[in-house]
Amino acid sequence: MSTETTEDFYESEDEDEATQYVIEQSLMQYRKLKGLNPSDLKPSKDPDEIFKAIKEGDEVALRKLTEQLELLSRVDERGWIPLHEAAVKDDRRILEMLFSASPPGAAQCRSLKGETPLFLAVVHGIRENATFLLQNGCDPDVQNDEQDSPLVAAILNDQYDLATLLLRYNAKTDQTGPLNRTALHESAFLGLDNFVHLLLESGADPNALDIKKKTPLSLAAQNGHLNVVEALLQKGARLWSESESESGTTLFDAAASGHPDIITLLLDHGADPNLQLHNGHLPIHRAAYHGHRLALEVLIPVTKMQAVKESGMSPLHSAAAGGHTQCVEILLKAGYDPNFMLHPRVRRSYDDDHRSALFLAVSNSDLHCTHLLLESGAMVNQDPISCLQVALRQGNYELINILLRYGANVNYYSRVNTTHFPSALQYALNDEVMLRMILNHGYDVKRCFDCPFGESSHGYAPWTTSVFKDMVFCEVITVSWLKHLSAQVVRIMLDYTDHVSFCPKLKETLQEQKQWPEICHILRNARSLKHLCRLQIREHLNCLRLRAPVFINFLPLPPRLKDYLRFKEFDVYSRGSMVIP
Repeated sequence: MSTETTEDFYESEDEDEATQYVIEQSLMQYRKLKGLNPSDLKPSKDPDEIFKAIKEGDEVALRKLTEQLELLSRVDERGWIPLHEAAVKDDRRILEMLFSASPPGAAQCRSLKGETPLFLAVVHGIRENATFLLQNGCDPDVQNDEQDSPLVAAILNDQYDLATLLLRYNAKTDQTGPLNRTALHESAFLGLDNFVHLLLESGADPNALDIKKKTPLSLAAQNGHLNVVEALLQKGARLWSESESESGTTLFDAAASGHPDIITLLLDHGADPNLQLHNGHLPIHRAAYHGHRLALEVLIPVTKMQAVKESGMSPLHSAAAGGHTQCVEILLKAGYDPNFMLHPRVRRSYDDDHRSALFLAVSNSDLHCTHLLLESGAMVNQDPISCLQVALRQGNYELINILLRYGANVNYYSRVNTTHFPSALQYALNDEVMLRMILNHGYDVKRCFDCPFGESSHGYAPWTTSVFKDMVFCEVITVSWLKHLSAQVVRIMLDYTDHVSFCPKLKETLQEQKQWPEICHILRNARSLKHLCRLQIREHLNCLRLRAPVFINFLPLPPRLKDYLRFKEFDVYSRGSMVIP
């Protein structure tokens, strides 16, 4: 399993949506601040006499200059002709003079950015000039190179009176532009309810679809514009289209953005909270994953448990994957089962084949969420890849400790790189704290010294194609990059076992280490009676009971004896780390 497991959870659902949202924001900013902003369209200083006269409003000079027809077709570095310059000059008399003198078709001439004189007049908010151009037959629907129409330009620049003017001159309300969006899409996305009302009254289609199959209603819900949502619903906007968008219905969009008032409004208008996406997700999953607590509280009462079961996943998985402890707590209080396991159909989408919400919390190194799930009864050993293995690999002492407290199996075996000894040891060889933690909780030390070769030579090099599948401890600990740890690890292990024997390969490596004399001293002398009794009692308790500290707490034994049974004198972690809440 990769460390990115929880980060990738729901990525197939949200990647396109998140990417598209970023594109939308960037595009909107670019168009609003760069492509359409008047400050960006300020005429550059041009030495040409006619452009200078227009800028200065010199009517006397212009009357003489307009007699030279070739000057009226002069183009500057922006691709503007004099009529473009006149369109952005807040002086209708200048525009009228240039318009009457210009050759036929000049009013439809486009700049290097594709802007007509009318487009520029709208962008600069010069109503009188725009009115004159429209009265004289200028097309209100000619788009610039970014596919923005004058109507969209008016909306993006918050020019309500100019939008009204364009519509009065029959500008197309449903003309599509970037992302195949209409003017109503743009208004809904920005939350401009005055423009939305204007467009709807002018006959705009409330159910138009953009390139992502999003309606204006979806965009308004996604961005939290309640007034716009109300206006669109009143005008007959559908809650879902015949061609469902890639990110789901409008209710999914509202759940993802977490606006409870909009969710309530959509539900009041008949939105179905139990309608699944193609991947089985429900709106409640979306709200939980994004951490929208208030939205979750609205969706919980109306979401059927049967629908959740049929989806193959619990909202707890979503909340845990997103790292939202408050949402996990709300869902647990609402009765969601902390041991709901992903359906095999859903698990096939993930490489690690995880099942539980607990696994996702552990993968996120989310201590509080992990504690909350365990406290609510989450079973700690239900996933194919052990939650403890994930915590050990992270080296997270707090997570390891809490998982062990709630019965994590220290004697699990990994499904890959199988060994003759329980797999947890591989992550603790270089860390005494972790090593003591797993040994204190019943790690099977005897398996480490159970070498099938006995006193015989191993007869092959380790870590080659000839190595048998069930790799033994002596083969692992004697490789060149681990052998310097071998004596320290073995010395610690001797605190948890009776007499053991070393195979020739392990013994040869240990003899090279400084701890060898101490190891020999331990093995040559009888172990203390109390130590042997402790081992026998622990063996009778068996691993299942050792994995449940609460069991030992109920034994009719003095506290000091209980601590001794738990190897409290070797509990390095508790002597120097934070306490779990």
